[in-house]
Amino acid sequence: MSLAKISSVSGRAVAVPGNDIDTDRIIPARFMKCVTFDGLGEFLFYDVRKNADGSDRSHPLNDPRFKGATILLSGANFGCGSSREHAPQAIQKYGFKAIVAENFAEIFFGNCTTLGMPCLSAKREDIAILSAAVEANPGIEVTLDLVKQEIRFGGQRISATLRDSARDALVNGRWDAIGELLEGRNAVAVRARTLPYLAA
Repeated sequence: MSLAKISSVSGRAVAVPGNDIDTDRIIPARFMKCVTFDGLGEFLFYDVRKNADGSDRSHPLNDPRFKGATILLSGANFGCGSSREHAPQAIQKYGFKAIVAENFAEIFFGNCTTLGMPCLSAKREDIAILSAAVEANPGIEVTLDLVKQEIRFGGQRISATLRDSARDALVNGRWDAIGELLEGRNAVAVRARTLPYLAA
């Protein structure tokens, strides 16, 4: 089965402001004792979303106005810290399909791309404009256009960038290297039969 070609992502958005939001804040280490990534979304931003007794704290993800948002907005150096792939997995399992921030930590960015989850970078002032529009109207539709590298919302548009290699992989359905390899396994087998050092 071919990988999805992701040329745009549309949905409602929610802003989780702040710079240097690290992977331990995204998914605390104690929730990483799992065999699969299923269920990790429940613990996204747990220590800043929940009190010690498990009750809700004041946090954008606990605000009913933003329930069902699929685009996450944030600040600079998002996803820094440890390289745990559980962080983008938790974001995706929560229901997010894309992230917009000023910039991203390198490994976090790569881990997101291999999940088919675009990470677009935009200027601080433009993210502030978008966040203000979302705050004023939580139901506003936001569209991330990977091809045009722009974000559209409520009749406005702002520029956004996505590294060429990641954009090419997402737009052309080549974002999962393992999936792409499995899809070409017949071609791999044919090629392997021509290699003398693999001959039986």
